[in-house]
Amino acid sequence: MGKQSSSLVYQIFQHRFPATFKGFFYFLPISLALTTLLLIFIYISTTANVTKTHSQTTLYLQTLPSLINIDQTSNLPIVPFEDNEDDNDNLFADPSRTARLSRASQWLLGNLFGLIDGNNTNNKEAYHDGDIFLQDYKQMNKSLKIYVYPHSKDDPFANVLLPPDTDCKGNYASELLFKKALMESHFVTKDPNEAHLFYMPFSISSMRSDPRIDVHGIPDFVQNYISNITLKYPYWNRTGGADHFYVACHSIGKIAFEKAFVARLNVIQLVCSSTYFPSSYLPHKDASMPQVWPRGGDPPNLLTSQRKRLAFFAGAVNSPVRIALLKVWQNDTEIFAHFGRLNTPYSEQFLGSKFCIHVKGFEVNTARVADALFYGCVPIILANHYDLPFTDILNWKSFSVVVHHIDIPVLKKILQGISNEEFAMLQSNALRVRKHFQWHTPPIDFDAFHMSMYELWKRRSVVRVRLTPSMEFM
Repeated sequence: MGKQSSSLVYQIFQHRFPATFKGFFYFLPISLALTTLLLIFIYISTTANVTKTHSQTTLYLQTLPSLINIDQTSNLPIVPFEDNEDDNDNLFADPSRTARLSRASQWLLGNLFGLIDGNNTNNKEAYHDGDIFLQDYKQMNKSLKIYVYPHSKDDPFANVLLPPDTDCKGNYASELLFKKALMESHFVTKDPNEAHLFYMPFSISSMRSDPRIDVHGIPDFVQNYISNITLKYPYWNRTGGADHFYVACHSIGKIAFEKAFVARLNVIQLVCSSTYFPSSYLPHKDASMPQVWPRGGDPPNLLTSQRKRLAFFAGAVNSPVRIALLKVWQNDTEIFAHFGRLNTPYSEQFLGSKFCIHVKGFEVNTARVADALFYGCVPIILANHYDLPFTDILNWKSFSVVVHHIDIPVLKKILQGISNEEFAMLQSNALRVRKHFQWHTPPIDFDAFHMSMYELWKRRSVVRVRLTPSMEFM
């Protein structure tokens, strides 16, 4: 039967198709193979120059500290840094040449595969979809419930587990402000069957400053905490902790679950140090929260015409990116890049500049983004791999300028290429969204607390396991 079928196919092929058609089928696979090889060759040739320059990265970074002329009158020393990023994200030995090669390669490959759209009109809108956001926000505000694991004031670690009684200040205040706002909100429920999520209220920043725990004891504390709530309550075991979350604004929070590895895979992290680079942060599971230095009073509104300086940055030199920024722009008259503390109030520089530069330090996050928005200055984001706060809600391209590290040498050209109309749009949207980067006591609608709650709402589980009375009293 098989031989008859093969013979029949052969006879049909021999008599019903002309010779030229049969020749086409013969050369078709060869043509496809050659086309594939050609595309691979084009891809390799367009990326070879950028790949070649990567080998020069280490040498460039090693020579930067000796080349840079830092203001010796500053009281701040150079802070030693450890760059945790891949060499591919560092800067190259010839900045001007590299920038041209990088941008040319990006555009060539982007056009080749249809990845670049020159007419990006959607970047004018501050929200990806404002109507959907408002609809979901109302539903969240109405129905979201959080169960907070209870702890008494007599607990020996009440300073770590309970909200602070005093005002929250400093770089990592967002962590404590969230806890304080949540405990005063309508989102808290005492009925675990109503809860969408369970909050583990330990504070990373408080543990870090507690001499009984210290930085090195944080993983042990977290491991013991999870063991305790697992034994005392049935809620963790239902989902393996997938409906539990914790909050951390200090970057040391990334080591909190080092001794509870399986738990880290499930627990929702609401953190300020939200970077794609380490495997401990998963954007679809975890969420980014803004790092905010609390500012008193209402935010100012200074007209664009009164902002005489093009761009501003001041801070410690604690990363290769900051070293490169200062090396290129520290003596520029339009971009004010300063090492160390300023002799004048920071607010004057924020209010007097059109763009304010956020540069990656030890981690991708700093309070400079929120500061820039507070003072009506358009943020420049120089932090690769930064999962920006509320990025699934806000269209960051509509109120900030995101720049790759390798484009530092052409930063001024990028900013000068932004027209007055485009800057007006950026600043207008910056003023529009800055309410999302402010904390209030008590919290108010659409502030940083409510936006963080919305991020948690989006990560809640659709299916909830309801506890039976016997399970509740296990």
